[in-house]
Amino acid sequence: MVTKANGDPRHHTQKMQARLKETMDHLREDIEKVDEPQLKAMFETAAEVLGGLRKAFSDYEKKNESAWR
Repeated sequence: MVTKANGDPRHHTQKMQARLKETMDHLREDIEKVDEPQLKAMFETAAEVLGGLRKAFSDYEKKNESAWR
């Protein structure tokens, strides 16, 4: 059953942005816990990629990119 909250795209975009932020924070915290430079770089790269996805969700929500209008 689709409720008003579940049908609202902002409900979903905000939840995904929060989850992506949690994962980004976790990756960045783990950078300090590992010694291997390549793994540190991979964690930082993954966090940056997730940041881009987070921005895409935000842009969709705000309709501030022509693709989302």
